[in-house]
Formats: sequence, C-alpha cells, structure tokens
Amino acid sequence: MLIKVLPTFLSLSLLTGVSYAAPAWTGADDQPTNPLACDASPADVASKPYDGGAAVDAPNRKGKTLKAVDIPKLVGIGYFTATSKGIAEAAKEMGTMDVKTDGPTKANIDDQITLIDNYTTSGVDGILYAANDPVAIAPILKKALAAGINVVGYDANSSPDSRQWFVNQAEFNGVAKSLIDTLSKEIGEDGAFAIVTSTFTTPNQARWIAEMSAYQAKCHPKMKWLETVEAQEDNILSFNQAKTLINKYGPDLKGIVGMTSVATPAAADAITQSGKCGSISVVGLATPNAMKPYFASGCVKSAILWNPVDLGYAAAYVLRATADGDLKPGSKSVKAGKLGELKVINGSEILLGAPFVFNKENASSFDF
Repeated sequence: MLIKVLPTFLSLSLLTGVSYAAPAWTGADDQPTNPLACDASPADVASKPYDGGAAVDAPNRKGKTLKAVDIPKLVGIGYFTATSKGIAEAAKEMGTMDVKTDGPTKANIDDQITLIDNYTTSGVDGILYAANDPVAIAPILKKALAAGINVVGYDANSSPDSRQWFVNQAEFNGVAKSLIDTLSKEIGEDGAFAIVTSTFTTPNQARWIAEMSAYQAKCHPKMKWLETVEAQEDNILSFNQAKTLINKYGPDLKGIVGMTSVATPAAADAITQSGKCGSISVVGLATPNAMKPYFASGCVKSAILWNPVDLGYAAAYVLRATADGDLKPGSKSVKAGKLGELKVINGSEILLGAPFVFNKENASSFDF
C-alpha cells in the first residue's frame, strides 16, 4: 500500500467549525504524473518505443478462428456486463473469434489468477483481461505469453511486459481533469471532498487518483482533499463508506468522488437517504443507467465515463489484429471496426478516446 501525505492538505483545521488531524492520503501510485493544462490546451504526447511483451513462438493465426477468453476484474456488475457485450458484438461482427467471458464474482486477484492459469493450461489462442492488481497478475500473464498465447488488457492495466497491448479507455490525466474540473464547479474552489475507490492497488484507479492529486494541486489548490477510502467495488460497502464520510465530516463535506461504477451510485444513494441532496455533490465514474434515478431526482448533476461497450469492442479488435500480425511493435494505429482507426500511445497502449460527461439531458440516449 502506498501512503502519501500531501502538504497542501496538512491544514485541514481550516475547515469551517471543525478541526481534523491531517489524515494519511492514500490511493495513488508512485509513478510520475503529467497534469493537463488548467485551460483546454491539449497536452503534448511524447512518442515512446514499444514496451509490451511478446507471445513466444506463437503459431500463425492470421485469418483463423481464435479461441479466446475474456477475464474481467469481476462479473455480475453492469460495467463488465457492458464490456463483455462489446467483445461479443465484435466477435460476431468479425466472424473469426469464439470468445467467452469468465471472471471472478468478486474483485479478487487470487481468483483472477486461478482463472487465467486454468485457461492457459487448457489452451486458448487469446486472453483479454482487466487486472485487479497490476503486479500480482503479471507472472501468470507472462506464463500465457510464454505459451504463445496473445494477451491484451483493457480497462485496468498490468506491467507492460506481461501483455502485448492495453486498450486504454481514456488517458489518466484526461479523466483526472474531467473529475476535478466538474467537482470544482459543483462545490467551489475551496470545497472539501473525499473519495470512495475500489482498492489502493487497483491500477487504473490508483493512476487516476495520482493524476487527480497533481491536477488539483496545480489548478484548484484551495480545494481540500479529506481522505480516500476503499470499498472493494462492493455496493453495500460503498454505501456504508459514503455514509461514514457523511457522518464523520458533517457539513464540511461538500463532495464525494466515486472512482468505480459501483461506488458512484452507492454514494448517491447514501446522500439521498441522508437527506443531503443539494448539500453534498456526487461526481464520479458510473454507467448512465445506474445514475438515471439520481439525475431525475436532481441529486446528481453529472457522471463521467466512456462507453464500456465500445471498450470491449475495441479490445476484441485489438486482439484480432495482434493475432493476425497487423498490429505490431512500431504501429501507429489499429483498425477497430465501426470505431475506425484508434491511435497507439505510450508505447503499447491503444486509446479509445476522451471521457464523456453524462447528465440528465443525454443519459436517456444510452442503455448500459
């Protein structure tokens, strides 16, 4: 677990009416950050050499039907139901991929490792995955690569050398900017907020939080970050953690940021049941269907995400292009069916696109 104490947040006693000891600020990784400009200026993207792994002695699979498995962080929640829907849609469209989704019922890295190991042993041509832990999952993915299996990640990355490509739903600093800018509009430049995340080791969330920290310090320095709590992508725990934050900080808490598609609607529910709609804002990552009731009630103004169906769809096309040899080290883009050409970034990542802000006006146009 990585623990940081940010100097910016050492004076939480400035919060109106109540003095708090500075909490341990947790939830970020220790990689370098690259906060975007405070205005809308685009970021400079440096070209990097390919840093992914290789499928050892992989057979010629070009044009042949691929036997593939999709192993998300967990099954049974709307987000990964949507990604698996996109994968299945792409497979049907291509007509040359037989794919099934088989993930753990909880966001448990040990269960995920066991599943990947089983499919590596039983024999598949390709593995799609969303990692529960970027470090712990790496050895079993390297075992799959060593067996000649094509390995592509999406949603939550592993160490680059343990897979060939990673489909990045949105650049981390772009998600961070969207979340913090949206939050600042709702709670003000000196508002206090807290975060409900999954776990401190979940790679995409740790990266988003690190970039949020850097961007907030740069562009909204008077905002007060109270603490980050874990909720395991569990609905009941997410609700209870949000309730705890509401009770702990009282009127000083102006916003809660949900870092998962489970935490955000659960926080909205907690605020609704606490009678705090209008007093505490909820901003976070969530599917539009989960947020529609809170948009309708006016308790939540917006939620940020991408289309997870498109994310799964893109991942399937990337796996196909990898197996065919059309996507290889040095490629600048990849064709992804109806999504067109997707760019290669950061050496071995495929960028789906910019995050999207859902609200009461546009949520009805989406069904996931």
